[in-house]
Amino acid sequence: MAGNTKQIIQSLAVNVCIALAKGVAALFTGSGAMLAETLHSTADCSNQLLLLLGVRQSAKPPDQSHPLGYGRDLYFWSFVVALLLFSGGGVFSIYEGIHKLIHPEAVDHVPMALGILVFSMLLEGWATWGNLKEMKKRRGALPLLEYLRRTKDSDLIILFGENSAAVLGLTIAIASLVAAWVTGNGVFDSIGSILIGVVLIAVAVFLAREVKSLLIGEAADEHIAEAVKATVPGHPNIEEVLRLITVQQGPGEVLVAMKVRVKSGLTTHEVVESINRFEQAVHDRAPEIRWCFVEPDHEA
Repeated sequence: MAGNTKQIIQSLAVNVCIALAKGVAALFTGSGAMLAETLHSTADCSNQLLLLLGVRQSAKPPDQSHPLGYGRDLYFWSFVVALLLFSGGGVFSIYEGIHKLIHPEAVDHVPMALGILVFSMLLEGWATWGNLKEMKKRRGALPLLEYLRRTKDSDLIILFGENSAAVLGLTIAIASLVAAWVTGNGVFDSIGSILIGVVLIAVAVFLAREVKSLLIGEAADEHIAEAVKATVPGHPNIEEVLRLITVQQGPGEVLVAMKVRVKSGLTTHEVVESINRFEQAVHDRAPEIRWCFVEPDHEA
């Protein structure tokens, strides 16, 4: 989790600088695309503060009211971030673009704006590259898109979604601003603002869909179930895993519940001792399993 916090703080620092620079450019140029990008970066700053709050809340230990801990708190705040990206960034950018389309205005001080956009793209590209390097460490040989679909680190995919959307949005802003400058037609700037809004909404919908699955209770990665089943041969009193349920409770926190077939003829004490040893072995094999509940049975 410390690695994710570092990524969030890095992205927050980048976006504070970018939002200020874009705001100055939007003020001088009157560009709708620049205003959309300013709002986008400002929203990203707020989003990253919410992610930091989620990381802090999810680290709280279990208590009487939340016996399984607060791990899913991070998923809640990640979902809120996706909603804010949709409304505060995407919808407003489209609204601003339509407004400028109906009432087009010429853009001014374009060279300054382009300089700020290029500067912003370099910073956003650096942040995105940092996200990609961190994801490479975690996904190994797994393809990037498959990792984004499977990962339980909601804060990391939110950061990557925001930063990659920012790079694409900046590309659109540069293209639309140059087109408006060269042609003297402010309509191109308005179209740029609308396209930026569409990009933000598309990214927000993807992120919300992925985080929603975690929020309502998604199964843990397949290697958890494989680790549980691989533990059985080392315990002669545990003959078979009859049924297994895994639930991702938070980043690095998994709940496992299972029914197992135990060797016949054991005393109650022997069954209890066998299950306790089996649970410890499962924890040792897969440390991310924080809660393990084993029930002896004779059928699934």
